Amino acid sequence: MNATQPAAAPPTGPGNPIQAMLEAPLSLRERKKLKTRQAIRREAYRLIAELGYENTTVDRIAAAAEVSPSTFFRYFATKEDLVLTDEYDPAMIEALLARPSDEPFLRSCREAVIGLIRHLMDHEREEMLVRMRLVREVPALRARVLDNANDPRQLYLTVLTRRSGLPEPTFGMRVAATALAAVTTEAVLRWAESEGAEDIAELVDRAFAVLEDGFVGL
Repeated sequence: MNATQPAAAPPTGPGNPIQAMLEAPLSLRERKKLKTRQAIRREAYRLIAELGYENTTVDRIAAAAEVSPSTFFRYFATKEDLVLTDEYDPAMIEALLARPSDEPFLRSCREAVIGLIRHLMDHEREEMLVRMRLVREVPALRARVLDNANDPRQLYLTVLTRRSGLPEPTFGMRVAATALAAVTTEAVLRWAESEGAEDIAELVDRAFAVLEDGFVGL
């Protein structure tokens, strides 16, 4: 595929590897953990809508979700992590590792990330919009995103290292992971700034195209 061509839309249904991974059966323990995380998030977003982010304390969130503050911190290290983290990294890592080993890594990332984005838009678009609005509006959350504390860099670095078979990432891998994380974050923030009016999958595709084209035309 030519680098200037957009990434192909992933197949729907059982043939979509991202969808298959995200919908794989969970153990009873995993289902309980996921249910608790979702309940905590749901109550947090409800309280934030009523009280504002700063006035929504961990104690209030825990009480609304009917868990203890210590249970909250078992699932989320900080209140910011409740907004900035999700459950999709393992599926993304698996999807990237499932790509052909001789495929350029940038192409693998472009296909896998867009596949996950399309799945999220089909199933969790409104929650993702809420999360990204908070990132736009709350300085502490925006700072965490921009200082690379919660971007996808480590995910890309993990996959690059595993694909290479090396025990540690090289300097080149670190540079590549940093660039990939930057374009992914920029595309998602642009989508949030448009209040979801733009097509996030198209934004991500355009962002990766800039890298694939080697900044030609800039």
